[in-house]
Order: sequence, then structure tokens, then C-alpha cells
Amino acid sequence: MPLIASCHCGATKIQAAEIPRAAKECNCSFCARTGAVWAYYKPGELLFVSQDDEQTYSATGMNRHHFCGRCGMHTWGDSPDWASSYNADGTPKEGVTANTVPQQRIYAVNLRLVDDLDWSAIAVEKMDGRNNW
Repeated sequence: MPLIASCHCGATKIQAAEIPRAAKECNCSFCARTGAVWAYYKPGELLFVSQDDEQTYSATGMNRHHFCGRCGMHTWGDSPDWASSYNADGTPKEGVTANTVPQQRIYAVNLRLVDDLDWSAIAVEKMDGRNNW
């Protein structure tokens, strides 16, 4: 069953082939303010059905937060695939040098924008981005 995330006004719609089994909720200074819960997908796994008036914010240029320029909903993000190189506590995975930025990118869809989502089928992991990154 496909997942469709839509901003409040409908100008941005994103489709994924499947509903995720896992997601992450981060408490970093940005995510804590938006209240997003993120499902992660590799580039090519999402279909951007519409992105009318999309805007992008990035404090460093590395992690990009996309939102609807009409209604302001935080719709999706793209960043280096941190989970491929670092554990949830921020320590490098075996074979990874500390402070290495992964070359591979990952996309995140805000699950709060999916109507009638069965949250009981999704394991939401709390991430301590405020203290670990």
C-alpha cells in the first residue's frame, strides 16, 4: 500500500511505495520545533507528485529541510545518510573515522503529513540529536 504525504494546502504531495515499519523522532533544535516524525527513503524511492512553491532551509547546507511556501508545513528533508556511518548515540560505526561526512544521501518524509496513518504499525525511535550531533 503506498504512502502519500501532503502538506496542509495540498501544494506538496510525496508518494512512497510502502508505509515504513520504522521512523525516527529527533529532538535537535530544528526537529523539536517542527514536531516531525521521519521515515527514511533512499534517493529514487520517492515520487514527488507536486512541489508547488516549495522552499528550502539549511543552516549549514548539509542538511536541507523542505517546506511548503504556501502553508508552511515541513514536508521532507535530505541529508547525508548519517545512520550509515554513526550509531544512534553519535559514535562512529566500526570502520568509520570520527567526523566523517557520509557521501551517500538519504531522504526523510514527515509522517505527520500522512492522513489516517496507522501509527501502531510503525516503531518510532527517539533520537537524541540535541546532544549527539
